[in-house]
Amino acid sequence: MSIEFIPESAKEYKSLDGSIRILADKKLEQLKKNHYLGEELGNKYNMDLTGFYKLYFRKKTYRIVYRIIKNGIEIIEIWGIGKKDKMAIYKDIDKRIKDRQLT
Repeated sequence: MSIEFIPESAKEYKSLDGSIRILADKKLEQLKKNHYLGEELGNKYNMDLTGFYKLYFRKKTYRIVYRIIKNGIEIIEIWGIGKKDKMAIYKDIDKRIKDRQLT
């Protein structure tokens, strides 16, 4: 099982403070072992995030949004990572989905 970041989430990951990135890394390692560790998102405030999952870390102040791709092998694709700030991360993911025409 491999984990891949889309370009936007890679930037978000790199911008995390070092201590937060260590916690994110631990959570990503757990995710490699159990890719259904997160909660399914579905429809959220008129945003169709079906097929995406959220996973919290650092006492639920940060979250990782990902999906699982099955193409002969399973890949965990990270679409967003950052501080829990109202609906900001979900809006970012919704925009990224639309930009890539995944809907």
